[in-house]
Amino acid sequence: MEDEKNFPTIGNPESGYKYEFRKDGVYLTVYPVGDEGLLFELSDMRQILKDYGVVHYDVALLSRTVREASGKPQKIADPIEITQDKIEKISTGESDAVDTNEDEEYARIIVDVSRDKMKATVRYDTKNGSRLPTVDMVMDALAEQKINYGIDEEAIAQGVDRLSPFIAAQGDPPVAGENAYIDRKFDLGVKGRPVLDEYDRVDYKNLNLFVLVKANDTLAIRIPQTKGTPGKNIFGEVVPAQNGRPIPMPNGKNTTVVGENQLIAAINGQIVDTGSKISVDPQLTIKGSVGVATGDIEFDGAVFVNGDVKQGFSVKATGDIEIKGSVNGAEVVGRNVVISGGITGANRGKIQSTFDVRAAFAESAIIEAGRDIYIADVVLHSTMRAGKKITVEGKHGQITGGLTVAGEDVTAKVIGNSAYVITRVSVGVDPNLQREYHEVCKSYKEGKKRLLQITQTLNTLSKIDLSTLPQERMDKINALTRSQFPIAGQLKRDEKRILELEAKLSEMKNGKIRVDDVMYPGARLSINSVVKNVQEEYHHCTLSLQEGEVTLGTY
Repeated sequence: MEDEKNFPTIGNPESGYKYEFRKDGVYLTVYPVGDEGLLFELSDMRQILKDYGVVHYDVALLSRTVREASGKPQKIADPIEITQDKIEKISTGESDAVDTNEDEEYARIIVDVSRDKMKATVRYDTKNGSRLPTVDMVMDALAEQKINYGIDEEAIAQGVDRLSPFIAAQGDPPVAGENAYIDRKFDLGVKGRPVLDEYDRVDYKNLNLFVLVKANDTLAIRIPQTKGTPGKNIFGEVVPAQNGRPIPMPNGKNTTVVGENQLIAAINGQIVDTGSKISVDPQLTIKGSVGVATGDIEFDGAVFVNGDVKQGFSVKATGDIEIKGSVNGAEVVGRNVVISGGITGANRGKIQSTFDVRAAFAESAIIEAGRDIYIADVVLHSTMRAGKKITVEGKHGQITGGLTVAGEDVTAKVIGNSAYVITRVSVGVDPNLQREYHEVCKSYKEGKKRLLQITQTLNTLSKIDLSTLPQERMDKINALTRSQFPIAGQLKRDEKRILELEAKLSEMKNGKIRVDDVMYPGARLSINSVVKNVQEEYHHCTLSLQEGEVTLGTY
């Protein structure tokens, strides 16, 4: 081989390429493409190699070097022997190298069709020839495979300039329909997050454990499935699309389907969502006790507590409340209240029911019932008020201390004790009516006082030349004038209710106190407002009012 300085360099940056025939091999540099694009074709680069007798080279590497145009020399062939005579002939245009490009075999076109018939990829087999085929040849190859849809002519035009595989045709895939789904109109994710008050302070006694709804509230909307859009493969065949899947309505207990796709609550209650079913449960179940872990409970329906109600907490419901444990210094308000373990009021607990209260025992408690109270064992130093009856009958059946008031009847085994503790018992007056009567009388009295003050103020103002007053003062006077009308209306309603309550209270004449065992001295009785202080023991007796006096009869 000649000295390296005698080896030629073909091309320059201005022509866009440069071949260097170095001692260790043939190098090609392709310079970055400008706005004018490549100044040569791949075939030009191959022709130069043939002119210099370079037969064995990496065609794929040559194609990639031209395509990338990185500006860096790339070795594409091993070193070759070039005589000085040949260099001179080529440089003067007298080369006797034969242009065999036209006689070279074309690379074989291979068309790969994807399994789903949605894509055709063209690649070249250069074992028997490396000449790049034409666009028409590629189109013929596709036609032979009966590919007639989604043909990418631009990709083919680019693909015949390089040896890299390319996608020559691509079908339109089908678009599946959307599945039906349930749009829930509630968020169970808020459960267990403490409620914020108006000052953004966390109320840890209201832990928001339950998501509640009212009757006719919308629980969920079903969004129906949609039909799919068919596709077409590269053979022009229609590819069917999968339609969206339907979904059944998740209607569970106490819910109603409106139309076809709307689910509403049939009753007030707690939402129970199992995933496949949405129900409204009128009973709220607390598995343990009501306390720090649950916070206060307020529910529109029935409540079942499997444990206790701890001191300082409350359970309020529009339905019945059943508590398997005890109530300790807590507040319980419901339609009917059943407490298996009894009540320890600690002088702060209160049990209130629209109808009945039932408990095992009561100590230092306040119990109010619209109808009846039933205590199984003992009542110690408690206040009980019932619209009709209070019954303490069980193992001991004892009422000691406190105040017991019933509209009709108080029945117990024992009233008072041997220490003569003061025990007040009153019958014959419904305490609920009596309390309402006092409240209405108070409201009536305050209303009359307020109306009198307004009348006197307006009478005083009538003596003043109002035209001399500022507008702000006039607005206040007008507001004061208007305020007397709703007060007068409320006074009329209060007066009517007072008469009704007085009539009902006057009709109550049959109050009775029944003692199955013994009533001790220290008991202070009131029957239809007639008072009697017990000075001696009474056994197995019934006390009632006869001709204005408390009389003793048999049990």
